[in-house]
Amino acid sequence: METTIAAPKASPAEQTDFLLLQGTDYVEFYVGNAKQAAHYYKTAFGFQSLAYLGPETGTKDRVSYAIRQNKLTFLLTTPLRLNNPTADHIRVAWRWREGARAQSRGRDFRLH
Repeated sequence: METTIAAPKASPAEQTDFLLLQGTDYVEFYVGNAKQAAHYYKTAFGFQSLAYLGPETGTKDRVSYAIRQNKLTFLLTTPLRLNNPTADHIRVAWRWREGARAQSRGRDFRLH
């Protein structure tokens, strides 16, 4: 009976990183009610308010709340009109029951 020795597997450090990200600036969640979602994350998980974007600041098609906890930043966005990319993404996400978008330094990824 012969013994076969398999070649050692490459360690994770030796594998090629296919995204080549230097870091993540924030993760944006497209939600049905951004104000309620921001309140929930602040109350339940201790996030702090960071910024607001909406009609009062000159953006007429969406409302966004930026919240942060340590190095983790979430941007919770709700569309105000039905005919924009955010609303389209939410419609598609509801079919699959998920949807988020990650913003990295220099790149934009949609996570479906």
